[in-house]
This record gives sequence, C-alpha cells and structure tokens, in this order.
Amino acid sequence: MGVMLIGVVSDTHGFYDLRVPPLLEGVEHILHAGDIGSGQIIEQLSEIAPVTAVRGNADREGPESEFPKIETLELGGCRIYLTHIVKVPKDGDDAGLAAYLVNGADVVVFGHSHMAFHESRGGLAFFNPGAAGKRRFKVVPSIGLLELEPGLVQGRILVL
Repeated sequence: MGVMLIGVVSDTHGFYDLRVPPLLEGVEHILHAGDIGSGQIIEQLSEIAPVTAVRGNADREGPESEFPKIETLELGGCRIYLTHIVKVPKDGDDAGLAAYLVNGADVVVFGHSHMAFHESRGGLAFFNPGAAGKRRFKVVPSIGLLELEPGLVQGRILVL
C-alpha cells in the first residue's frame, strides 16, 4: 500500500496563497482545518486533490458555515480526527485524550491558533499546520504535510 501523502491547510481566512499549490503537488488528499473564509478556496484546493474540510469559529455565514465542525476519516490506513479548535491535552491527561481515542484516532488535525504544532500525546499525534492565510500576529504562514501508513503518522511543516 505504501505511504499516502496528505496536504493540510488551515486558517486561510479567504486568502488563497499561490505558494501553496506547488507545495501540495503529489498529495492524494487535502484537509482544511477550518477558518476557511469566503471565496473559492475549497474549490481551488479541489483542483489539486479531493478536500475534506471543517468549519472554524470564523466561518459563520455562506457556504463555509455548512461544513461540519468535526470530521473523522480514514486515509492511508490511519484514522484522522479533523476539527478547528483543539486544546492539546497535557501528558498523562487520559480524560483529555479519551475524546479522540474513543474515535480510534491515530492523528488529531486542527487549526485556530495559527501556530504550527506537531507533538505526540499518549501515542496520539496532534498536528496543526499553522495558518496559510495572510500573515497575522507576526506568525509566518505555513501548511503541513502528513505521510500516512497504517498506524504510522509522520508530519512536517512547510513555511510559506
């Protein structure tokens, strides 16, 4: 089956950065972790690969508000829990992990903070690609790539 390459984008806030498509070349699926913003962003990303998106706290109206808050999907032999806002549990916080583990998740993909994050908690990967929208709060825009194999998640952050 080999490795499946997934692109991860979040917090575009209506801005489609033209540096994104070349970085997503070769991905088989794209996840958008919310705060899509208005515009054709999902359609534009769909020209690269199929997209699964969730809505963020800023997606209050228009077609973006129709996306679910949470998606769970299976890709590359891994179960992905995709949502916009995640409070990453501290080490040893079994109750905090339980919400994701009950879904059988291998990786939790989220956005919102605009800060790239990739750490493991209790064997569960937490992955935030950072924000791909216009630069805000002095944060350098970024996206992420996930390499998925059954039960194995490897991620990397690509700065725009």
